[in-house]
Amino acid sequence: MAALPKLSRFNENVLSKYQIYNSVFMTLPFDSINNTGVLLPLFHEVCKKGFEEGKNPTEIITTFFDKYQENPSEKEKKDLLFRFIQYIERQVVLFDAIEDAAFAEVNNMDGIGTLENSKEIALMNNKKEALKTYLEEFKVRIVLTAHPTQFYPGAVLGIITDLDRAIQNDDLILIKKLLAQLGKTPFYKKEKPTPFDEAISLIWYLEHVFYHSVPKIYNYIQNNIYDGGLMNNEIIDLGFWPGGDRDGNPFVTTEITLNVAERLRQTILRNYYRDVRRLKRRFTFDGVQEILAGIEKRLYKHVVKSYAKVNFSQKILLEELSKARTIIEEKHQSLFLEELDDFINKVRIFGFHFATLDIRQDSRVHHEAFLQIIKDLNRIGDTTFPKNYLTLNENEQIKVLSQIKGAVNPEILTDKIAVKTLESMYAMKKIQQRNGERGANRYIISNNQTALNVMETFAMLNLCNFKKELSVDIIPLFETVDDLQNAETVMRTLYTNKNYREHLSNRKNKQTIMLGFSDGTKDGGYLMANWGIFKAKEALTKVSREFDIEVIFFDGRGGPPARGGGKTHQFYASLGPTIEDKEIQLTVQGQTISSNFGTEKSSQYNLEQLLSSGIKNDIFTKDQLNDAHRKLIEDLAETSYKTYVDFKNHPKFLPYLEKMSTLKYYAKTNIGSRPSKRASSKTLDFSALRAIPFVGSWSQLKQNVPGFFGVGTALKKYEDANRFDEIVEFYNASDFFKTLLENSMMSLTKSFFELTAYMEQDEEFGNFWKLIFEEYKTTKRLLLKLAGHKELMENFPVGKASIEIREQIVLPLLTIQQYALKKIQELQTQKDHSNELEIYEKMVMRSLFGNINASRNSA
Repeated sequence: MAALPKLSRFNENVLSKYQIYNSVFMTLPFDSINNTGVLLPLFHEVCKKGFEEGKNPTEIITTFFDKYQENPSEKEKKDLLFRFIQYIERQVVLFDAIEDAAFAEVNNMDGIGTLENSKEIALMNNKKEALKTYLEEFKVRIVLTAHPTQFYPGAVLGIITDLDRAIQNDDLILIKKLLAQLGKTPFYKKEKPTPFDEAISLIWYLEHVFYHSVPKIYNYIQNNIYDGGLMNNEIIDLGFWPGGDRDGNPFVTTEITLNVAERLRQTILRNYYRDVRRLKRRFTFDGVQEILAGIEKRLYKHVVKSYAKVNFSQKILLEELSKARTIIEEKHQSLFLEELDDFINKVRIFGFHFATLDIRQDSRVHHEAFLQIIKDLNRIGDTTFPKNYLTLNENEQIKVLSQIKGAVNPEILTDKIAVKTLESMYAMKKIQQRNGERGANRYIISNNQTALNVMETFAMLNLCNFKKELSVDIIPLFETVDDLQNAETVMRTLYTNKNYREHLSNRKNKQTIMLGFSDGTKDGGYLMANWGIFKAKEALTKVSREFDIEVIFFDGRGGPPARGGGKTHQFYASLGPTIEDKEIQLTVQGQTISSNFGTEKSSQYNLEQLLSSGIKNDIFTKDQLNDAHRKLIEDLAETSYKTYVDFKNHPKFLPYLEKMSTLKYYAKTNIGSRPSKRASSKTLDFSALRAIPFVGSWSQLKQNVPGFFGVGTALKKYEDANRFDEIVEFYNASDFFKTLLENSMMSLTKSFFELTAYMEQDEEFGNFWKLIFEEYKTTKRLLLKLAGHKELMENFPVGKASIEIREQIVLPLLTIQQYALKKIQELQTQKDHSNELEIYEKMVMRSLFGNINASRNSA
């Protein structure tokens, strides 16, 4: 029997089941009136028809109450709208769980982009040895961050997992109970989470998903590509930011950093302990049982008690397991050997650290801290720095900084920031002693603009008594358009510095460089950010190869295309030979974690897609841009950039975000430990505004500006000049360009201007709204013309179908949010309405959650 097309599998396993279980959910009594579930479908229909007829959200809600309620009081109206929000939030959860449960049915686990597929292609093309050689060095690093782009509390994540299993088993009785539980479980966090709370939430994924999916991939490669031979490469690394990311987060302390590292260590050892207990049931043989009993005892001690002195390590554990393996091979006919090998591989991959805790801080904070350290050291007569250091020029300062060594005690410093900065560096040293070097060996400098930024960090780390050599990789993060253009000069300065070059030779001649999509898009618009990063990678690859240094690119990506998300694996597969690609490193956060890595199956599938994208780019295809294509994209990016910057400088740009969007409500929600802007100024400063609330606010408006603005104008330039056929040829010839524009199409697919069409009549913002809408229409028309499509995303029917269902689910939620925002604007012109204002503000905040959670398939 032929396999059904992917869209048919989606309709059968996701859409049909959602309709069935949603009808069950809607009949469950969660409130005293018991009619919310009956009224919500009616409200949904009124919303749908209302927007089709050109009504605004206020008119739609008025129509609903006039038609289906008998003279409700204002309180009854508000209560019902809040109950609708509660129901819709839970409908989104139900859809998430059904999509998770159907993942393996909808996605072919052995199809294109999987390791099975890559192996088959390699065998067909006689490239198995090339594949083996490539996998000896190639790595994927997934770095979990706590950036607040999803709002499910831990209890709700647990229900999603249980629902997923119950749906797979078609257990209707349990599903009903879980839906009832869901109806009674609060979604709203009464208090802001601490960075430690955020760490605990993400460790759940490490323990319940990655601990199982990563070794499966490793074992497959070992058995099917290396024919059971030993691999000296972990292939998949995990990184971790909660508790280490200090950038703009005043709540991350040294104590929290150390506590998170300890929790990571204890969690992985607890999992090893469980595995060893299981292995003891298999290996009941002489010689082996004694070794496993000894390991079990030591693991138990280190899980139950956190010893100050560490006398147990990954190295010791692997040596013991190797002894056991030899005995099984030599004396016991290799019985159950594959089970022991699976455990050995876990210890190789996860060590005693589980995931590497990255430390990150802003270069401006470093600079201030550094100046204070120099002043304090000079004050006490310390001669580490020359007395005239602050009057030296930048090149002279870099020369001094490259030679600094010592052990400064943070307690002698008078400045709090300087103390915290040095303490965080000493914490890395302590974590390495307990968890192994991979426990914390990366220091990221955000907003990195100069070589001096890197060398100040280099000097501070060298003042933390690292003894022989510095066991930390210093990672500059280039984000803005200007910083990306300047990145090559910065790295050339560092590579020509004798002491920094020596440091790199001690770090296996590898230099990791982070590039930030989110702030790049916010700063320069969609096309310029992506092309700017592409060019920066090429320039950095070239300069690094010149100095015999292997550059590793670490991409700071968010979920939506506007923050570097979209079809990530296709993006990596489209990079050509001019960009170093021995490793793929990227941040994942919020709904990207739960949608791409939330279950074992989805995690395995998406990790394999990333692995195979590197394999495809290096072994099977080389998608290199020719000179004509370069000229085209350079010009498109420049035109788009100018259009976006003019738009950003429009006098109504910031007022529109402040007054007409949900921007200020992000700061009021208890969704993350980090403030929504870096500075604490009362006025809205664009440069201090974080990318997440910026992109998120456009998303809540269903305008998705950062994912398309400027693209249409750039394409229209070629249409007007009768040169559009050149763009069509480029689109069909380049995977890079095609992926870029397909991701922009996803942003357009998630836009819905009918929601805010009422703003066209607004006295203050009407013309500004029209400006956005015109660019949307131009971009949509020309992208469809370019792709030769009638509809957006028509070549990705499953992704399109999933987005459409999610958008339908949250349509009433969006309507309520816009209605509440309009009420707030009206109330702000009146006196003595603070209580009323508070209720509508709460309505806006509550509707934030469901809207964002519903867009989990943005990556």
